[in-house]
Amino acid sequence: MTSQSDIRGEALLRGAARFERKPGLFARMFAPGFHKVLDRIDAGLESGTLTGVLPDGTTRRMGGRAPGFEVTVTIHDWRALLRLATNGSIGWYQAWDAGEWSSVDPVALFALFMANAATLGGAARAQGPWRWMARAAHWLNRNSKAGAQRNIHAHYDLGNDFYAAWLDETMSYSSAFRTEGVDLVTAQRRKWERLAERLGEPPALLEIGCGWGGLAGHFARRGAQVTAISLSDEQLAWARARQDPSIDFRKQDYRDVRSQYDAVVSVEMVEALGREYWPDFMDCLARNLKPGGRAAIQYISMRDELFDAYAASADFIQAYVFPGGLLIRTSEFRRLAQERGLSWHDQDDFGLDYAETLRLWRARFDAAVAEGRLPAGFDDRFIRLWRYYLMYCEGGFRGGGIDVHQVTLVKR
Repeated sequence: MTSQSDIRGEALLRGAARFERKPGLFARMFAPGFHKVLDRIDAGLESGTLTGVLPDGTTRRMGGRAPGFEVTVTIHDWRALLRLATNGSIGWYQAWDAGEWSSVDPVALFALFMANAATLGGAARAQGPWRWMARAAHWLNRNSKAGAQRNIHAHYDLGNDFYAAWLDETMSYSSAFRTEGVDLVTAQRRKWERLAERLGEPPALLEIGCGWGGLAGHFARRGAQVTAISLSDEQLAWARARQDPSIDFRKQDYRDVRSQYDAVVSVEMVEALGREYWPDFMDCLARNLKPGGRAAIQYISMRDELFDAYAASADFIQAYVFPGGLLIRTSEFRRLAQERGLSWHDQDDFGLDYAETLRLWRARFDAAVAEGRLPAGFDDRFIRLWRYYLMYCEGGFRGGGIDVHQVTLVKR
């Protein structure tokens, strides 16, 4: 039997507790407003169709005005709609975890909501005091140097054995590239090759956020002298044990790096910064790149016109999975780069490759659970959370509101 102190992933679940709101008696008081919630969703669905099977046995069809994602959701308890109406995507996850709604295809539901995010407006976002409470809770997770260490520990130090159970052999925890018609390992290596094409053959390279070291190893095999930094003790231990011993793996905050490199590479690290630290990241690039040096950055963005509403509160991912995180606004990120003498070149957008990567991860995760290959200590609630997270993200990419990119920055 697993004791409470032995449960792994508790740092994430404990940190999310400050975002939780229990509807209780208020749900019954709010009951007359449930159909108004459905009315707002109906009005906001410009494309696709949502069929709701309601707790009273009736069925409600929403949208249907234009082709798009089609999905059926069964609402088992009216409180699910209250959670959605007051606490947005955080409340919707809490309702799912409580068994208050279900669907045979949650990915399609998340994609439908994302595809219509602009017209749905506040219908699926935290409202009133819940919005401000979520924002305040998210602020407590901001990425000061101490906060960044806590946030990285909560997510990435779940254990190498956990991630190894469902990632592929490259231990790449970021989007693969050009996934169609190939296996995941091949597509992950294509990503490495595309990043290498952007940087050429740099003698000295800095990797910011090195994960388990696979990309650092790829550049070392190409002849680069690699310095690779991370704040994750678990990842660094794995990388040092398995990668080229010439690689200088360091536990170091990017804000403390002061040296000169021909190139910098960073893959899906900037989403962990928080908006207030985007300038610090660009300062790091400008400070550490030699004149004419190049940086290859892979990052995840929120569509520009959705960003302000997204950044005004906190969502499910920020509450339960990546404390302190925030997706990038490309226009703002680009402006910050250019203000520091970093010109922006050759942007690739490949969001559907991320959707496919997430689908494959979920299949591998489900297989690991079914075959008993997850390490001991992860309870059923955490397993449900992780599966929901993978579905939620896949739906976001399929719905087009979020995207993943590679870009080359050149120091003038």
